[in-house]
Amino acid sequence: MGEGQAPLLIACALGIERFALRRGDFGQAAGPVTVERTGMGPLAAERAVTRALGEGAGAARAAVIATGFCAGLAPGMHPGDLVVAEETRDGTGRTPCTGTAVLADALTRLTRAGPGRSTVHTGPLVGSDHVVRGAERARLHATGAIAVDMESAATLRSAVAAGVRPVAAVRVVVDAPEHELVRIGTLRGGISAFRVLRTILPAFFTWHRSSLLPGGELDGHAAPTDHPGCDVSLRPESDQAS
Repeated sequence: MGEGQAPLLIACALGIERFALRRGDFGQAAGPVTVERTGMGPLAAERAVTRALGEGAGAARAAVIATGFCAGLAPGMHPGDLVVAEETRDGTGRTPCTGTAVLADALTRLTRAGPGRSTVHTGPLVGSDHVVRGAERARLHATGAIAVDMESAATLRSAVAAGVRPVAAVRVVVDAPEHELVRIGTLRGGISAFRVLRTILPAFFTWHRSSLLPGGELDGHAAPTDHPGCDVSLRPESDQAS
């Protein structure tokens, strides 16, 4: 990561998720962007994020977004819907997210402008160390969680442990209670989720800019209330992806 403007680390688990994200438009980014493939599972995510945030002076200030696919827990969810976490949860605790409203608004605008009909859901995102199916969905939903994945909670917990920074999680529903898949990418739900994932980078960049500005949603949430913020400027597309 670079040492100029505060970087953005986008963490995902799967190669197909990284491929979708790398096909996006990086021209609106507020600083250097790294799309990090962590590997599957909470332990892999923890190791990869801790390593990435320890590489270079700029990385110590990086904002972090966990993204990729998830399983929806709430009845009525559909493949291709978006989940913006208010917090991530797992057996070790909870990590509050920064700028949930900014992200949800930006994603809603994107979905309205695009050809799809994705719904944006906000709420707790729970972590698991295995794929969740059947009755376990209902048990997790009863705790208040609206979606589950294997890496977001570990990603954000590791990011905050490495230093004060804005953190968020945005996931695309690949299957849901009424639309359960056997394997990611084999049915229409996987294709829908992939198409949505490759369109959402502009919302990430809107969130990143907001979190950096004085008085932005970083203040008093994932950072001390006297966080000064910093001005940001756009960088050429060639400088964004690493």
